[in-house]
Amino acid sequence: MQLPRLYPILDTASLARRAVSLEAAAAAFLEGGAGILQIRHKSHWSRDLFAACRQVARLCREAGADLIVNDRADFALLLGAGLHIGQDDLPPREARKLMGPDAPIGFSSHSASQLSAAGGEPVDYVALGPVFGTVSKSNPDPVVGVEELRRVRSLAEKPLVAIGGITLETALEVLHAGADSLAVIGDLLPPPDAPAPIRALRERMEEWQRRVKEA
Repeated sequence: MQLPRLYPILDTASLARRAVSLEAAAAAFLEGGAGILQIRHKSHWSRDLFAACRQVARLCREAGADLIVNDRADFALLLGAGLHIGQDDLPPREARKLMGPDAPIGFSSHSASQLSAAGGEPVDYVALGPVFGTVSKSNPDPVVGVEELRRVRSLAEKPLVAIGGITLETALEVLHAGADSLAVIGDLLPPPDAPAPIRALRERMEEWQRRVKEA
């Protein structure tokens, strides 16, 4: 799987805190050049949420971008999307049986041993993190750090996505340490008091795209 350098994650809780809808954020990121998006929703999937996700799926198809759903294979299948799973979610081999041979599947890892083990799983890419401290999880795993990322990169032959607290200022450092792609949540979002949050989302996405092209 050829991953874009930047992997924006649409975290519904983070978007809600800024009063930005899922569809509006997706449209802004796609207009800013995103080639992949992940929907991350950690609570109940309501009917309204699923309708919003269907709209995001349509926008991704029209833009030629990949859509990934975090955790939920059932909704990924309904949306015609790929799937991202964690260490405590559906095992990768069971996920592959459900998703079929062609759907992209990503798998999270948080240590050298987990990264190495992921190499034998039927997934298309592996994520490693958190690289830095993160506030997007209520109970995050221990910080990996850039030097550990550099040290363990050779353990994975699959594309590697770095995640966790990555900012515009640290992006090139993480890419130079061996990451193929950067998963970003908070640093792509405008401040809570942004006067035009949707425009700010697009502009921030464009700024990120310029930065990762430097790597």
